[in-house]
Amino acid sequence: MGQIHKLSQSIVNKIAAGEVIERPASVVKELMENAVDAGASRIDVSVTAGGSDLIRIVDNGAGIAAGQLPLAVAAHATSKLASADDLFCVATLGFRGEALASIAEISRLAIRSRTAADPAGAEIEVVGGVAGQVAPCGAPPGTAIEVRNLFYNTPVRRKFLKSPQTELGHISEVFTRIALAWRSIHFTLRHNERLVFDLPAAESWLERIAALLGRPIAEAMIPVESVDGPVRLAGYAAHPGQNRSNNRAQYLFLNGRSIRDRSLQHALGEAYRGMLMTGRYPIAVLSLDMPPEMVDVNVHPTKLEVRFQDASRIYSQLLSALRTRFLSTDLTTRVALPAGPDSAAPQGDQPGERIRQQVVDWAKGEVAGWQRGAGSPEPAGAEGSGGPAWGASGGELSLHRLDRDWGDPDRRPAEREEDSAAPRCAALDGYRAPRALQIHNRYLVSESADGVVVIDQHALHERILYEQLRRRVESGPVETQSLLVSEPVDLSPAEAAAAIEHRALLERLGVRIEPFGGDTILVSGYPAMLAGTSASEVLRGLLEPLMSGGKEPQSRDLLDALMHTIACKAAVKAGDRLTPEEIDSLLDQRHLVDDPHHCPHGRPAALVFSREELDRQFKRT
Repeated sequence: MGQIHKLSQSIVNKIAAGEVIERPASVVKELMENAVDAGASRIDVSVTAGGSDLIRIVDNGAGIAAGQLPLAVAAHATSKLASADDLFCVATLGFRGEALASIAEISRLAIRSRTAADPAGAEIEVVGGVAGQVAPCGAPPGTAIEVRNLFYNTPVRRKFLKSPQTELGHISEVFTRIALAWRSIHFTLRHNERLVFDLPAAESWLERIAALLGRPIAEAMIPVESVDGPVRLAGYAAHPGQNRSNNRAQYLFLNGRSIRDRSLQHALGEAYRGMLMTGRYPIAVLSLDMPPEMVDVNVHPTKLEVRFQDASRIYSQLLSALRTRFLSTDLTTRVALPAGPDSAAPQGDQPGERIRQQVVDWAKGEVAGWQRGAGSPEPAGAEGSGGPAWGASGGELSLHRLDRDWGDPDRRPAEREEDSAAPRCAALDGYRAPRALQIHNRYLVSESADGVVVIDQHALHERILYEQLRRRVESGPVETQSLLVSEPVDLSPAEAAAAIEHRALLERLGVRIEPFGGDTILVSGYPAMLAGTSASEVLRGLLEPLMSGGKEPQSRDLLDALMHTIACKAAVKAGDRLTPEEIDSLLDQRHLVDDPHHCPHGRPAALVFSREELDRQFKRT
């Protein structure tokens, strides 16, 4: 080992810069936050070649006096802290001067600034950490900062920069997060002189969300608000139908600062549990406001991560606010049908087009069937026809079992006034449709107040069984069907070990097992709702979630996964033909569950086609 010696200030500064400045986006973040802290009402960002050649940020904020410019680019100089106590109640986004010194060490930096009280501006240039003299210049009130040739004197860091488009993507993400948090500021972003964003000050948060994330996401947003003492939560969470394959569309803000917090992201995921498929993530824009002393923002060099004084309280508040809001919101997935033959994409490629066409084809076939006469020997819903389940028997339509559904006037479909005088087919006299029709032995089609609902029979039944099972597990053991003779099941060594390890958990779900020697397990009972399924199939199916994943699963997550498995196995399947009574039972129970809109795995259980969309498709508007 060589002699110990003190590092030069230049190396110290470069090390400090490496902690804060990772890529051009890091520079944009620090300078935009400084502009916000300066009270700017307009911030213009311009970059060239993904920011590696030039980053220019202009604001109309308070500006820097000429005499303060040398301090602004000096290390450990700031206007935002007066004492050590201020570190624990930070009310600003950054510390002007700290970031500038790091940026100046690895680039060619120029600052031009003017305060409102000064008749002229001043400028200073810093090249590789060496500052020049302050000189007068013409400048409007505010500050303009140019950063050229980033990492020019640290070629190793410059070599690891990605393509200009990739770096622009990171810059756009930083820009988006700050622009979302500060909607009262006018922001612009240009790349290679091309305008990327022009965001005037917005009166509503949704307006800024639409401009940055897109109109469909803004229209799918559900408002969320909660107040718990000094902590206020406000913002929007997207309908589960709008989701992403990663969590980058989760925007969390703390007192105007964009943060990343695993605990809050976990709470967000828990709130959407059962409404999104595995591997999909919710979209949210949420803001937390609390006294600065309740949070430490200095646990990360870039201040992206924070430490809450009472993290569990914040977690519970977010989770409770989201779940309460979802329970009072219609989360049914609504399908936007294609505009018609003039739309840009073929109809078959549009979302919902296949189901829409099935409904239309079925309707055409039914009308043709009715027009053949009441005594037609070929019912439209006969087995194998792919039509709805009418309870056909012996080649005749058996409608009497459904008559009770239309005996109540409230259940009769209202006729439009414009159609009430229209001539009717004689074959339809006295006819009353059932509450729902089964098509292709997998979907149920029914009328809603504003259109047509297409229900996935398996997804809906699975959700009903899952919630019933969850309530039973919470109240006590699940009803178990005991076997007269215990059934031996041969497993792999890993499966047998997992079964024995989680024996108590399996018993809570109605599965009773005991070791039999070697890798054989005896099953003496399993859930009564799975009657007709072999004990070995039940056990192997429940072991799948116990064996999946590389890390030790938590008991709550295991229990939830096992309940999903049981509900899935017990539910009616796609392809099962249902009687009218079974269809009615499904529809009745749909209103008794917390979330009838999704199966436990997050797939939609129902799609709504609005009457307006259908009218447009049938050229009625």
